[in-house]
Amino acid sequence: MKRLKWPSWLPIDPYILLLLGTVGLAALLPARGTGAEVASGASTAAIAFLFFLYGARLSTREAMDGVRHWRLHLTVLACTFLLFPLLGLAARGLEPVFLSHDLYTGLLFLTLVPSTVQSSIAFTSMARGNVPAAICAGSFSSLVGIVLTPLLAAALLGGTGGGFSADSLLKIVLQLLVPFLAGQLLRRWIGGFVARHKKILGYVDRGSILLVVYTAFSEGMVQGIWHQVSPLRLGGLLAVEVVLLAVMLAVTWYGSRALGFGRGDRIAIQFAGSKKSLASGLPMASVLFGAHASLAVLPLMLFHQMQLMVCAVIAKRRSRDPEAEPEPQSERPLSPDPAAASRISVGTGTRSG
Repeated sequence: MKRLKWPSWLPIDPYILLLLGTVGLAALLPARGTGAEVASGASTAAIAFLFFLYGARLSTREAMDGVRHWRLHLTVLACTFLLFPLLGLAARGLEPVFLSHDLYTGLLFLTLVPSTVQSSIAFTSMARGNVPAAICAGSFSSLVGIVLTPLLAAALLGGTGGGFSADSLLKIVLQLLVPFLAGQLLRRWIGGFVARHKKILGYVDRGSILLVVYTAFSEGMVQGIWHQVSPLRLGGLLAVEVVLLAVMLAVTWYGSRALGFGRGDRIAIQFAGSKKSLASGLPMASVLFGAHASLAVLPLMLFHQMQLMVCAVIAKRRSRDPEAEPEPQSERPLSPDPAAASRISVGTGTRSG
């Protein structure tokens, strides 16, 4: 029997459909009372285990091999954690006429999230760019984001971020950073097991994120916050995110050319520097925003699907570019083996990143 495969021509990521289905389930059957307490506890444990797996997967030695390409990595980090937040702050002028306060808070949080790993690698490879650079850039962004995203949230969201406080920062450390470091420390002994069971653990990753989404949106339904969102507001949010993605795609492509990067590096910079990670953002939002996490992650979910669809089109066009020939890259990382993607990746094991 042949396995059923998702049609390649369908632009919607099947995992996004699962996420939307989970949101629908939370809307129809939200967890209440004891069920809500159980779901919250399971979600907390799932988040910790998720970041433990991230730490166990990341090969620090191989990631450090890419330090030689420091100009490219600094460019991606600047786009992810400097330019994106600046654009998010500039969008504050759209509140409250164009965006509600909660949607703007979610949009600003979206700009603070680290870049993707898996989809950046996939699109860079499809476009015939510098794949090792994309691997290292995405890995560095995810690693830095575990620390930098909560700090940026504390500075930019302050007390308006759905109850963000020093206690929230402590929760980030205990639920995200400590499990990640534990995974790194134990990688020597469990790294082989994680690599051999990558597919099964990938399902655990995705299932954990679905549980986080269900818990967050259940809390939102019980709190009644969805009555604050109108179709007009959602349309406004989509329009803002279209502009945000277009600006970042243009800046990463033409800006990297102005900085003197070659074609392969520019492709890696564009895909790693213009994208945001759903896998990292959802658990962080759950810890930071609590009952308000449902609205906080809505902009990220919409942006994530949008970036996948747009970047897939761009990658296909880049692959047909007459200039897409192998070129010498003076600052290419030491580990050019594409198989390193599976050893270095910090993503969910799918293109959802």
